[in-house]
Amino acid sequence: MAEITLDVCQLQAFAEVGYQVAGGGGAHGAMAALRRVVPLDAYEFVAFDPATGRHRSVVADGHRRIDRDAAEEYTGLAAYRTAMATRAPVRMPEPGTERYFRRHLAPFGWRAGLTAPLFLSEGRYTGLLHLASRDAFPRLTGALVAAVSPMLAHVTDLTRCVIDPVGLPRDFRAVAFDRLGTRREVPGHETSAALWDDPAMAGFARAFIDSRELSRHGRWLGRDGRWHEVRLLRAGVGYQGAVQGAIAAERLCPLPYDLTGRELDVLTRVAAGDSNPQIAAALVLSVRTVTTHLEHIFAKLGCDSRTRLTTKALAEGLCRLDV
Repeated sequence: MAEITLDVCQLQAFAEVGYQVAGGGGAHGAMAALRRVVPLDAYEFVAFDPATGRHRSVVADGHRRIDRDAAEEYTGLAAYRTAMATRAPVRMPEPGTERYFRRHLAPFGWRAGLTAPLFLSEGRYTGLLHLASRDAFPRLTGALVAAVSPMLAHVTDLTRCVIDPVGLPRDFRAVAFDRLGTRREVPGHETSAALWDDPAMAGFARAFIDSRELSRHGRWLGRDGRWHEVRLLRAGVGYQGAVQGAIAAERLCPLPYDLTGRELDVLTRVAAGDSNPQIAAALVLSVRTVTTHLEHIFAKLGCDSRTRLTTKALAEGLCRLDV
């Protein structure tokens, strides 16, 4: 193979890598650009998921996927620890990588491998890029891959792999959940400590994911004893938003219309279609007390019928969410 030299073509290729990552071309577009200056036959991106602390294959081309336990196997090698400490690519086979190379690369005809740790420019680790070739890599391959790795790190950044929901106000703090209860940050929104730390919220989100609802809006009394306005929206999570999930978002908000907590409970039951006796039984109140609460609620919300009261409560998210 010809020796790689630094030239204008490399600068153009690097610019194209950044454009493909940022502009939607993704991993394959970025690697097609990189191939102009780095001779390689196959590649695989392995993402580190901070939500689980594990690695998994997300994109591969010409390379047999090194997934599940095998994706974690490389992280047990001394070569991985060296790569993390130096943030520099490690060649294979090198001392300490021979067994891994024989198991995962040599059987498929690869004579050389190179693994680059992927760190964003701000220093956060997102995963690994495995390269394979039928011939030895030129001397400068590692340096070139290291130079472009901060751009490629965005491909494996799972903290950004949440499809941002439409219609969620920017002042809401948020957390994304999948059906297994895995929590993720939501791009563009501050992470909600109240939702993240509440053990019941994952189950509440899972029930929403399994429902037919597109969204849910209501009031929630947090463990901090304060009222929050909460919205739930469907969203894709995981790599490229491929996993069905939900975004739960909240902001501190005192009860509107001077409603009390008990009046909110009664209003929630009215919106669910319960009669006064049913509300009394559910809340362990007398029917007379329920009637008094309803008189106050009608006056505060300016409604003259249960139908209008229900419409207003649902439209403005005034019902209590049972988390």
